[in-house]
Amino acid sequence: MVEELDMKRIPQHIAIIMDGNGRWATERNKPRSYGHQAGVETVRRITSECTRLGVKYLTLYTFSTENWNRPSDEIAALMGLVLTSLEDEIFMKNNVRFQVIGDIKRLPVAVAEKLKETIEHTANNNAMTMVVALSYSARWELTEATKQIAIEVQKGEQKVEDIDENIINKHLCTNFMPDPDLLIRTGGEYRISNYLLWQLAYSELYLRYLLARLQRS
Repeated sequence: MVEELDMKRIPQHIAIIMDGNGRWATERNKPRSYGHQAGVETVRRITSECTRLGVKYLTLYTFSTENWNRPSDEIAALMGLVLTSLEDEIFMKNNVRFQVIGDIKRLPVAVAEKLKETIEHTANNNAMTMVVALSYSARWELTEATKQIAIEVQKGEQKVEDIDENIINKHLCTNFMPDPDLLIRTGGEYRISNYLLWQLAYSELYLRYLLARLQRS
């Protein structure tokens, strides 16, 4: 498979909306949590393959701000998966640095502490950066960036006439990485669902129902 690829055209940044896990499980008469666990296994495989191919950034839409409206038992199961999936092996084995974007203040204390621990522990890894979008939405991100810029203007630290794309970029959660070259959505929906709205302006979009295929392969 690798031999068939033009290695000069490998995307530097791939963003993935990994939905369809719960539906995949329901179709097999399994609880939705079973599908989310299967999704974690798929992330491990994707991480290894992306590192092998030379992808530099992999951003995964894991839990949106809208997901807080899901049933409490499903939220608890998802948060538990976050804790168990942040294993050193996946990062250290593949030399992957870990980062997170989103409204971390809303997360359970144990999850937030584990995220911080993993970020610090993988800080020196340099083959690829995996970014997890957790308690994230693009509208939240843009609102927060707007507030920060407004405060700077109010304090006299920023002139309104100097505000441009670069200033906005510097105030986004993603200011440490390039915009995605490719967006993949696995659940079959043909929309980007409040994910990286600013950053996806020029990205290629690949929207298919892929989860079942990934599980079989």
